[in-house]
Amino acid sequence: MIRISVLLMLFVIGRAQAETLAGGGFDLGRLTAVYSDALTFIAPRILDPIPVPQLTVWGLQGLTALDPTMQVVAKDSRLQLFRQDQIVLDVLAPKDEAPASWAKAAAALTLASFPVSTPIRRAGIQGVIQGFFDEMFSRLDPYSRYVPPVEAGEDRARRAGRAGLGLAVGQRGQLIEVRSVVRDSPAAIVGLRPGDILVAIDGQRTQDQDPMTIAALLSGAEGSVVTLSWRGRDGHTREAQLVRAMVPPETVFAQRFADVLVLRITSFSNSTASHLALSVQDALSEPHPVDGIVLDLRENRGGLLRQAVTAADAFLPAGLVATTIGRDPDSMNVWHSTEGELAENVPLIILVDGHTASAAEILAAALADRGRAVVVGSETVGKGMVQTIDPLPDGGELFVTWSQTLGPLGWPIQGLGVLPQVCTSLGSEALSRQLASLSTGFQPMAEAIRRSRAARVPVSASDVLEIRAPCPASEGRAADLEVARALIANPAAYAAALLSPMVDR
Repeated sequence: MIRISVLLMLFVIGRAQAETLAGGGFDLGRLTAVYSDALTFIAPRILDPIPVPQLTVWGLQGLTALDPTMQVVAKDSRLQLFRQDQIVLDVLAPKDEAPASWAKAAAALTLASFPVSTPIRRAGIQGVIQGFFDEMFSRLDPYSRYVPPVEAGEDRARRAGRAGLGLAVGQRGQLIEVRSVVRDSPAAIVGLRPGDILVAIDGQRTQDQDPMTIAALLSGAEGSVVTLSWRGRDGHTREAQLVRAMVPPETVFAQRFADVLVLRITSFSNSTASHLALSVQDALSEPHPVDGIVLDLRENRGGLLRQAVTAADAFLPAGLVATTIGRDPDSMNVWHSTEGELAENVPLIILVDGHTASAAEILAAALADRGRAVVVGSETVGKGMVQTIDPLPDGGELFVTWSQTLGPLGWPIQGLGVLPQVCTSLGSEALSRQLASLSTGFQPMAEAIRRSRAARVPVSASDVLEIRAPCPASEGRAADLEVARALIANPAAYAAALLSPMVDR
């Protein structure tokens, strides 16, 4: 228990209640519950062990961030709140490290700050909570974060998908045209295709309506039924009843350039791996099969780790895909691929750039390490940390880094990123020299890649810089795809760029 001078406690809390309840309320219970839940979740999971008292004191620096005249000091088993040089509250620190005890202490100091700080009152409870986690996580790692309630709800919807039909529409003159259809969605199942004209929704004609009105008519609760009438590209009009369902956003976009299939993967959602596999199967079943496949991961910031692993599994025989390591036993996993390779004898190229991160890097690393794909582009971000999510009592969410990812050969993605086998970020002359060398069977990047793949945790900052130096991170460029097509057209250069799968750990 926190022992507080009775007169001081009555004075501070009485004033705080009088001033803050009138302005919307200081919910002490809510604040305590959020801090207690968060500390209970964070302490055993973060990569480096940090005591709960230290985490709490770091978080309380958020009061200073909101109002520089306020300061929290932990000294001689006491917690003190100052405003300028005047003490506002002086309490005994909890004797144990129980998250609940320290949450109560943090909430008590925060309550005491409200009547004496206009900036903190202006920030409100939500601003105080945000400041608490911002200050705490700034001392842990770049990726752990607190997401407030409204934004957290939107994030949850994006991860799970939204209830709908899985189609997007646009205007063509006075008509409403289907612009895109998500694979496996209710719209796709009944046969709607891009280019079809939407004629009516539940009997209401769409002609002369704007796309926003149509989108509102198409939306509805999961499980609700809507009747659509549409005219296909063959001129025939069809009608069907569709049941609205949760539809993850489409993340795989296929385009064929002559005999090369290019699959742009924008992120990794619940359906990415299955849609990727289906797109490849579609191309392989065509009368003129493709000569090569390009996975475009440029600008892909990541997403669900399991989807990256499953996507890699589709192209690989049985073996290691990735490993995650952390303090929490639940954070430690060894991911394997199973027997059976998709497009086994088809050359595979992966395009990356300085924005390729996280799950996208895991996929690129797995296919490169296992000798299945040539990576083309520039150094990637190097985000190999994995976050676990904790829903909080206020409706917000914590994303807490609890593990880091290793490529199949045991090197850490964090910091290092994925070093391409063909570098396009050094200029056209350097690229031309590299392609000429590959055509003769010599791989100029071989030694740099071997050094990168031989790195082990922990990697010093100076080593990270040296390992990344041979191919600086940059924006994606048109030359990336040109190189991919050139390698597919030149088997000898592709084989030299690929490198033999290196010896596993």
